[in-house]
Amino acid sequence: MTSQPSSNALSGRQRISSNLKRLRQERGLSQEKLAEMADFHRTYVSQLERCVTNISIDGLDRLARALEVDVTELLSLDK
Repeated sequence: MTSQPSSNALSGRQRISSNLKRLRQERGLSQEKLAEMADFHRTYVSQLERCVTNISIDGLDRLARALEVDVTELLSLDK
């Protein structure tokens, strides 16, 4: 039997969403500008920030490069 995560634990998607929005805002970037830098459509960045869609490892890498952080920053627990 596998144990279930506590209701307070954030899913990977929620972590990415929260970290993406925080890092983008800290850098003063709009969703549109970040999307342009990572070669995504603005609506895709919006969907990621709202936990509407999933992202691939390659996509995470593109966002991390655009934000000038290690990909692990997008997966870390909220700061």
